[in-house]
Amino acid sequence: MQLDFVARELTIKLVYYGPALSGKTTNLQSLHRLTTDASRGRLMTLETRDDRTLFFDLLPLAFKADGDLSLRIKLFTVPGQVIHASTRRLVLQGADGVAFIGDSQLTETDNNRASFLDLRQNLKDNGLDLRKMPLVIQFNKRDLPNIRGDEEIAQLAEHGREPVYKAVATRGDGVLETFLGLVTLTWARLDAEHDFSNKFRVKSENFVASLAKQLGVTTDPQGLIAAAVGRDPRTRREAT
Repeated sequence: MQLDFVARELTIKLVYYGPALSGKTTNLQSLHRLTTDASRGRLMTLETRDDRTLFFDLLPLAFKADGDLSLRIKLFTVPGQVIHASTRRLVLQGADGVAFIGDSQLTETDNNRASFLDLRQNLKDNGLDLRKMPLVIQFNKRDLPNIRGDEEIAQLAEHGREPVYKAVATRGDGVLETFLGLVTLTWARLDAEHDFSNKFRVKSENFVASLAKQLGVTTDPQGLIAAAVGRDPRTRREAT
């Protein structure tokens, strides 16, 4: 988080993490398409010759909240390939929230697990605690055969502390839900630490509603957020 008191601008950094080809880049591309021209910046992608994301995508959103505060949200992805461990650790520096994008295919179970353990270690190396980090989990590629069933995902969510979303990012399904769920958790954590609601007269509900409007959401954003399996992201998550 960065706060410019003179400009009254808050910058939040969100990172999409997960194994290679799980759909991190697709999530950001979908969000970028949904965002209004007035609020979105250039989506930058650095890729290898085989079209896999090498470094990060940057998607800044800027808008006026209901108080005297401007907000910029910077969204990054990390490269999923094992050889880019140092880059993943670098991108995680200063992260305010993380969306873990898992692959629903049963054949990717071990890769999901290894990537999640990698996330925990890289956060630790950056002086961050996974238990205190605002985190949502997305199971992507729900349209493919041989995937984890809905019942299994519900059981995983029941035993976890993070909100879980199901998605088909190529169609945009679950993309907004995941993003708004992560933003809700992140804002709650920052507000609890820095009292933004009182300092800048920014109410959580108005904050999320304003952001959703800029993303082109015409339905109640609270309904999208509540689509999470397991923990409701609107309930503050405490570390144990």
